[in-house]
Amino acid sequence: MSDDFNMSMRKFLKQVGVTSQQAIEEAMRTAGDTSGKTFSAKVVLTVEGLDLEHTVTGQITGREDG
Repeated sequence: MSDDFNMSMRKFLKQVGVTSQQAIEEAMRTAGDTSGKTFSAKVVLTVEGLDLEHTVTGQITGREDG
């Protein structure tokens, strides 16, 4: 794979990771006390022109205030 491909993929994945973490943290702050709770999470990645749909699921543990 080319360097341009690798760099563009890394840049995209970093943006996805950083912005997703920020959105989750903001939602946790807005929700108030989420300690002791577990939330199901799902990300669906689609790439137009490549007929790709990739789903990742997981669990996120609530944050403890303090």
